[in-house]
Amino acid sequence: MYTEKHALKKEGEAVIHPITDPQMFEALEQAMPGGIDLNDIPAARAAFSDVSPDEAPPPIPPGVTSSDHYAPGPRGAPDVMVRIYRPEAGSARLPALLWIHGGGYVLGSVDGNNFKAGSLALALNCLVASVEYRLAPENPFPAPLEDCYAALQWLTRINGSRIAIGGASAGGGLAAALALAARDRAEVNICYQLLIYPMIDDRSTQQTSADVPDAPVWTRANNLIGWRAYLGREPGGDDISPYAAASRAEDLSGLPPAFIGVGTHDLFRNENIAYALRLMDCGVPTELHVYADGFHAFDGAAPDSDAAQRFTAEYTRLLKRALHGPGRLNGTIQSPHGPGRLNNSIPAPAPAG
Repeated sequence: MYTEKHALKKEGEAVIHPITDPQMFEALEQAMPGGIDLNDIPAARAAFSDVSPDEAPPPIPPGVTSSDHYAPGPRGAPDVMVRIYRPEAGSARLPALLWIHGGGYVLGSVDGNNFKAGSLALALNCLVASVEYRLAPENPFPAPLEDCYAALQWLTRINGSRIAIGGASAGGGLAAALALAARDRAEVNICYQLLIYPMIDDRSTQQTSADVPDAPVWTRANNLIGWRAYLGREPGGDDISPYAAASRAEDLSGLPPAFIGVGTHDLFRNENIAYALRLMDCGVPTELHVYADGFHAFDGAAPDSDAAQRFTAEYTRLLKRALHGPGRLNGTIQSPHGPGRLNNSIPAPAPAG
């Protein structure tokens, strides 16, 4: 039985949500004993990275090949590196997932997501295009979003098939914003948005107090630093763009079907639930899954836990159906090939010029 020691605390602050699932608690203690500290972003990047200067990037799963390409960058900006993962046993006729890594808009890399992206390519039998977007604070909004949009445009040109978008944490926030931008610009087609505990609301920066508990891993202090870096200003103002914080969008109609998954102990729980409900109210087919005792990034820290296994299996099944199954695409955003002319023939991608 779990006792008070299983409730994570910080001296002088409210009790952090207690973890009662033994699998979750043990994984949290072992994998992230000190959590993430963004007070020194360069140091956090070094600690957060799975790759040191003397080590190779995390391995790509067997059965997957990868190749690096460069999508033409936004106007006046560098080209965007996109790493394509392809299952070796897959046919030439594959749909694609544009994958956007997480890291609070200030951390993370394509290299650090090698195993994740490769695993998705295998599980989904699809191409996965992982985007090396520019990070804040050196490159605040809209640079990261425009990099992702440039990669999406390039992916649409080189494969012309059914494309989903997805990401975790800040990557999920960028995916949600990318869906809004794609709808409003009406230049590309998206069939699904996979939003894994997305970071989507700059107003959720209320700081810890006796009445406001913190959360493990991604804390309220980190959230404030991340949003400040990304926005280049104080979060919570009246004029924040919905393309920066998707929860700010007034109209969510016409967006692609969505999956949103989050844990009960994640700082983003309430904003994710609220966004899912608003999507439903606007007629967007939406799956919302909330996992008891799940903390931020619990599926990575405790991949063998029952909750993580269910989480991964559920979004994999739904995304696979969206990419391969029959059924309509989002009715508002038409295919660039025209109605009824969706091209499913996907050649192996070549480097963009």
